[in-house]
Amino acid sequence: MAKRKQERDPEELPDASDKVKRQDDDDSGSDDDMDMVNVDFEWFDPQPAVDFHGLKTLLRQLLDVDSQLFNLSELADIILSQPLLGSTVKVDGNETDPYAFLTVLNLETHKDKKVIQDLTAYLSAKSSSLPQLSSLLDSSSPAQIGLILTERFINIPHEIVPPMYTMLLEEIQWAVQESEPYAFTHYLVLSKCYSEVASQLPSNDAPQPKKSKKEKKEIGGETFYFHPEDEVLHQHALGHASFEYDTPVDEGASDSKRAFQELGVKPKGHLVLIEAEKFEGAVEGVKKFLSGQ
Repeated sequence: MAKRKQERDPEELPDASDKVKRQDDDDSGSDDDMDMVNVDFEWFDPQPAVDFHGLKTLLRQLLDVDSQLFNLSELADIILSQPLLGSTVKVDGNETDPYAFLTVLNLETHKDKKVIQDLTAYLSAKSSSLPQLSSLLDSSSPAQIGLILTERFINIPHEIVPPMYTMLLEEIQWAVQESEPYAFTHYLVLSKCYSEVASQLPSNDAPQPKKSKKEKKEIGGETFYFHPEDEVLHQHALGHASFEYDTPVDEGASDSKRAFQELGVKPKGHLVLIEAEKFEGAVEGVKKFLSGQ
C-alpha cells in the first residue's frame, strides 16, 4: 500500500510545463524532436519483503568507498525493522526497487548491533571538525541521537525530498506520542559532498602548463553538495563538517566520477548536526528552498 497518494513528477507541474513548452517553441526549427517522459513518483513505507537489495544499493552509494567497512545487510535489516518510520520512493509500484529513501535510526536503541557500533565509532573518528559531536557520541552521554540516512539516484529530481522529510517529521511525532524511542535530542545527517580536482587525463588539445601545488589546492578548495538541501540544513545546524574517506582510491578515481566537465570529482563524507528543537524549522527551510520559494 502506498504511504501517500501518487504525486506528479515536477515536469508535469505548471511552471515546469511552461518552461518545457517554451523550450519546445524555441527548438521548433530543429531537426531533432524532444521526447518527454512523464513519471509518477510514489512514496511507500519500507517493505522488508521487497526493499532489502534496493536499500543496500543506495547505502553503498551513500557510504561510497567506505561502504565496504560496514555490514550493509545488517544496516538494511535495521532500517526495514521499523517499517512505519521513513520512506522509499518508487516509480513502478511497491514491488520494485526504491529510487530513493530516507530514514532515521536511534543510535542508542541499536547500540548492541555490530553495524551501529561500527558506524558510531566511524562517525566519532570523523568528528574532529565537529567537536560537539564527539562528546554526544560518547557512551556516557545522555544524548539521544537520531542518525538520518538518505540517498537517491543521481537523476532523481530533488522535488521528491521535501515530502520525505515532512513525512519523517510527522512519523517521529506520532511515534513519540506512542512512547516509541524516537524522542531525540539531536539529529545527525550523514551525507556526501565533493571537491573539484585537476584531471589526470591527457588533453587532446595543446599541452597545458603544469599546475603548481598552490593552484591544485585552490581548484579543490570549494565544497559542492550532492544533496542541495544540505546547504539549507547548515543554516539550522549546531555544526557541520566534511571528512575524507578511509579507503584509499586510485589516482585517477576522480576522473571516473566526473561528468561533462574538465575537472575531476573527489567525493567526501559530510555531517550535519541539528538540535531536535531546530529540526522542524530545518524541514520547513528545505521545503521552501527546493520548491523555489
